[in-house]
Amino acid sequence: MKISGTITALVTPFAKDGSVDYGRLRDLVEEQVAGGVEGICAVGTSGESPTLTHEEHHKVVEKAIEFAAGRVKIVAGTGANSTAEAVSLTKAAIAAGGADACLQVTPYYNKPNAEGLYRHFSTVADLGLPVILYNVPGRTGREIPLETVVRLAAHPNVIAVKEASGSVDRVSAIRAAAPGFTVLSGDDALALPMIAVGAEGVVSVASNLIPKEMGGMVRSALAGDFVSARRVHEKYYRLFRDLFIDVNPVMVKEALWLMGRVERVFRLPLCETDEACLARLKKTLGELGLI
Repeated sequence: MKISGTITALVTPFAKDGSVDYGRLRDLVEEQVAGGVEGICAVGTSGESPTLTHEEHHKVVEKAIEFAAGRVKIVAGTGANSTAEAVSLTKAAIAAGGADACLQVTPYYNKPNAEGLYRHFSTVADLGLPVILYNVPGRTGREIPLETVVRLAAHPNVIAVKEASGSVDRVSAIRAAAPGFTVLSGDDALALPMIAVGAEGVVSVASNLIPKEMGGMVRSALAGDFVSARRVHEKYYRLFRDLFIDVNPVMVKEALWLMGRVERVFRLPLCETDEACLARLKKTLGELGLI
């Protein structure tokens, strides 16, 4: 299986009482499909996976599959810092039927060595659901070493790596060491330069807000039309920037709330941003005509 294009790291909407709002989830999925993205990642970090119960986790994946109805690829966020937990979550996604791949974050806090990382990811990949590795050292405290990515790329069920290390050079290094292995940008602001050196798409936070525009930018870049792609990048760069002035997914959910699409509800330890950040975000959204 190959995966490319724009995959939206979908937020998980909550109702005012703090429960998962599946009606709003349906609306968000429909907006993504209508916007023309190639895929949706359900219950990744942007979906507040650390604060969902296992039952909620399973149900959000199941509902995303149901609502998408085969119109876009579904990537289930089933990573954990316990291999047993990642296996359990991945088995549930397989049992739901309809997931195209799973996203496996680097085990956080326990920071395993290279061999532990290899065994962790390959154990999940052995289950049969295609695996996208997720390298995000700023959140996990551990980078997947290049040599380990190369070893894992040889596994028939490891199909890609989401690179959120902040390094464009890392894309070139992976492509040189593992020719043909798919790299996806994990940063909206780096999607364009990463595609320029060989990435095949982006797992996007901004596409929660602008799916049509992000999808168009990525498709233009993949087709070699960097003039058109750069035009979109330059227009929305300030949005890419302002979605990360507070920890993700706080700002993207604040933006969706300002746009009237979700309730302003988070689960602790996440909470609303401060007034200065909210004012800056509101100004950017207004200038871009999003509110």
